[in-house]
Amino acid sequence: MTTTHSMPDAPTRCALGLGSNLGDPAANLDEAVRLLDETDGITMVARSSNYRTPPWGPVPQDDFVNICVIVDTVLSPQALLGRCLEIENELGRIREVRWGPRIIDVDVLIYGVRKIHEDNLDVPHPRMGERAFVLIPLAEIWPDAPLGDGRTAAEALETCPDQDGVLRLG
Repeated sequence: MTTTHSMPDAPTRCALGLGSNLGDPAANLDEAVRLLDETDGITMVARSSNYRTPPWGPVPQDDFVNICVIVDTVLSPQALLGRCLEIENELGRIREVRWGPRIIDVDVLIYGVRKIHEDNLDVPHPRMGERAFVLIPLAEIWPDAPLGDGRTAAEALETCPDQDGVLRLG
């Protein structure tokens, strides 16, 4: 894929959160990571372990498998988000119920040290500092990731609730 909305300067270090609980979640995550890695303007830096996590929100559903990846990108924040949404569509994501089951979810968590508050993009992700299913895999690969609230991923994890439900797989 070639994206024309790139920034000409040096790459920006970003964190993405991925999750799946439909079909073969581990295979869905592998495919999403492969598609990200094959994207012009995105360089894969690190991938966390897979974690089985309980669902978030009011919708009864199967557990998720979640990961985080660190990428360096020359894509703009909107272009990075656009590519994440394209990958969700390519893998068959259907948006029916908020916080419902999904074949794949790819969220932009961190875009360098930038703070972005637009209709479709809020970075750093506003609730990641409270969510063990994000912080545990993020802290595994980028413990000093800046959450935008003055804390790093590792610092936020120290007081994050619900960590017992997040289990590292294989």
